Amino acid sequence: MRDRARALRRNLTPEERLLWRALRGGRRVGGAVFRRQAVIGPFIADFACLERRLIVELDGSQHVARHPYDSERTAWLQSQGFRVLRFWNHQVNTELDAVVALILEALGAPPGLGNLPHAAGGGG
Repeated sequence: MRDRARALRRNLTPEERLLWRALRGGRRVGGAVFRRQAVIGPFIADFACLERRLIVELDGSQHVARHPYDSERTAWLQSQGFRVLRFWNHQVNTELDAVVALILEALGAPPGLGNLPHAAGGGG
């Protein structure tokens, strides 16, 4: 699993790279430190702030067909005390400031809030 995570870190999607630029550098967003392609149990999260128990996932069009898997994955992550925030790739490309603002808002939310659905915006 660690080798797979390393490979994913070396081959970020353009949207992951764009969001990582906004999140990296330690404590840039709301005082939080994010990891990219973080191994959490049997899964690899796109971005995770372990300290604040927040996971940020970027979804492309392939996730429409993977909805049952993503739902099970999210349920497991929630059972471990994580909140999951999902964005469509399109949102990162066209509304990066709004995406970062929603991440900031989620970082300030009380623990146990649960899954946070896709924010408004286009798919894919």
